[in-house]
Amino acid sequence: MIRVGPAGWSYPDWAGIVYPRSRPPGFHPLAHLLRFFDCIEINSTFYAPPRAEHALRWVELAGERESFRFLAKLHRDFTHGPAPRDEAAEARWERSAERFLGGLAPLASANRLAALLVQFPVRFLHSPAAVQRLGRLAGLFHSLPLVVELRHESWFTPPALDALRGVGMSLAHIDLPAAWNHPPPWHPPTGPIGYLRLHGRNEATWFRKGVGRDERYDYLYQPEEVGELAERARRLARDHDEVFVVTNNHFGGQAAANAIEIIAALEGGAPPAPAELVESFPHLAPITRLEGQGRLY
Repeated sequence: MIRVGPAGWSYPDWAGIVYPRSRPPGFHPLAHLLRFFDCIEINSTFYAPPRAEHALRWVELAGERESFRFLAKLHRDFTHGPAPRDEAAEARWERSAERFLGGLAPLASANRLAALLVQFPVRFLHSPAAVQRLGRLAGLFHSLPLVVELRHESWFTPPALDALRGVGMSLAHIDLPAAWNHPPPWHPPTGPIGYLRLHGRNEATWFRKGVGRDERYDYLYQPEEVGELAERARRLARDHDEVFVVTNNHFGGQAAANAIEIIAALEGGAPPAPAELVESFPHLAPITRLEGQGRLY
């Protein structure tokens, strides 16, 4: 099964593009997105530990969408901070992992959490110490399926891929601007989950020092690129029973637009789309059916 959805939902610039301009009483952005996508990546957990009361609310909002799944991004302290070097630091990691898992427990208990995404920066190179760090994380979070996002090409050699299989992590496929040290366009599987994460191809801003998040992920995949990505998802599905395609080119609602396009390309039909989104991206009109009131809000 291939599920498609965006990374995150709390973006102020999505108002009037993905969400209604004037939100009706009781409006919740997650509930709105649940009408159009069958997976969503929770990226707020990268910046702050999840809270169980929030996770319980997300379960309630998912309601009877039995096939819907969440994906959660591991907190940056585990991937972007220093690895523990003494017993005290190791104990802090263990306590942090327990709190993190406790915050996601309602999602896991309800069978709504498909995987935990462990994303490392490009400076994280393959080495014995790096493999040891992955093994430690695999132990701390053994109760959840783990997908690792690695951005340096050193991880895509046979020895490194074997190491990932050894620690039991599925290696994500990522799409981002080309560079000599970025991953290859394809690699063999290392685990049971197929994960395609789309960051956009904005070469003009991706490599610029000090650039903001919105500028870096400001990219709209064009129809021919969407077709290429849909085919890549199909190829992943040949090796995995569960495949997730996550659009992270969030700026200006582009992630939602491209996710809808990928769904249309995969299903061959006209998926539902928010009227506001089609108004903002008119090229969606021929391949979607409208839901919502568009200009009436």
